[in-house]
Amino acid sequence: MLFFIFGFVTWLNGSLIPFLKIVCNLNDFEALYVTFTFYIAYTLMAFPMASVLKYTGYRNGMIVGLLIMVIGALLFVPAAYSINYVYFLGALFVLGTGLTILQTASNPFVIYLGPKESAAKRIAIMGLINKVAGVAVPIVFSALVLSDVNNASEFAIIVISEEEIQELSERLIMPYIGMAAVFLLLIGLVYFSKLPKISDQLEQSNGEDDKESIFQFPQVVLGSMAIFSYLGVEVISCDTINLYGSTLYMENFSILTAYAMSFMVVGYIIGVSAIPRFISQSGALMISAIVGLLCIFGIIFSSIDETYISEIIWSWAGLAIIPNSVFFVAMVGLANAIVWPSIWPLALDGLGKFTAKGSSLLIMGLAGGALIPLSFGRITLVTGDMQFAYAICFPCYAFILFYAIKGHKIKKWK
Repeated sequence: MLFFIFGFVTWLNGSLIPFLKIVCNLNDFEALYVTFTFYIAYTLMAFPMASVLKYTGYRNGMIVGLLIMVIGALLFVPAAYSINYVYFLGALFVLGTGLTILQTASNPFVIYLGPKESAAKRIAIMGLINKVAGVAVPIVFSALVLSDVNNASEFAIIVISEEEIQELSERLIMPYIGMAAVFLLLIGLVYFSKLPKISDQLEQSNGEDDKESIFQFPQVVLGSMAIFSYLGVEVISCDTINLYGSTLYMENFSILTAYAMSFMVVGYIIGVSAIPRFISQSGALMISAIVGLLCIFGIIFSSIDETYISEIIWSWAGLAIIPNSVFFVAMVGLANAIVWPSIWPLALDGLGKFTAKGSSLLIMGLAGGALIPLSFGRITLVTGDMQFAYAICFPCYAFILFYAIKGHKIKKWK
């Protein structure tokens, strides 16, 4: 349930970006401050939240995170009434802060409640739940909030009146109040649950008594950089696909995130089935990086007018066809699916009592979701070519490939 909430809150950003672009009268670059603010919270709050976990423990830390998220969700009410972009960004920062402690506490649970060889499989199962939420979010958001502006896209800012903008903005209020209520329900469930304590297990598993700092573990530092690269390309693929579709004047552009999420779900199913039975965690990471590089090549060099790829693959099912270039943006989701589940166990292996700090350092890598998409937006603004801007993902996948082949094996700095 927690991982479903992670997905719901996180992937709602993909629908918020074009929505806030309309109601707050933003350009593409300004709209991407949504992702910047949300993910920069992870970087700024990761180590403070690790200190909170030291005193609360992992389970109570989850409760603290959910309480913070209740506050963040309710802050959307005054933001929607005022239509002030800064207020929206402030609410997103608070939500990101709550998710920071939730992610820091929950991922070690998934890793250490079973054999380390199958940790990526367990995280993949959690990721599958996360991405199912990602498939549902744009559909639900479109039905509740964007039901009559799907075809407005780039023209909405010009033709919509101030009264209509106010009414449109206030449609956010009830969904976020409902979200706060769900968080409160989860607080009760976590409080009364019988989750085991993993602190003692972490202390006993520590084989690095000579280490004094988390930065003495190269596989964690490099893993955080790999997470940085991964989050950048994942946010770009999932949170800009709607924006990309709107610039191409596609109908129903607001549900395109669901295509990317659907590919991720397929990737997670493959990962759950194959790891570790048919392929190792590092091998899965290597394949993911290679597929990602091929997808970015496809985005940049395929047509924005031709649609034959989606016609061949799913037109028989009655699904809407999309331009070839947009198809490859969605397919990046397939490449990204197993990256997160593979990096975590490789990076945290053997940390023992440093696990909380290591988890926090990996969470800090989520800054990639803030900085890389913002750079993507800047390139788009300067060149006027969003299709070309996806080239920023090439070096990201190259580093992930390095980590899969060599980076995770480095145990000491030379």
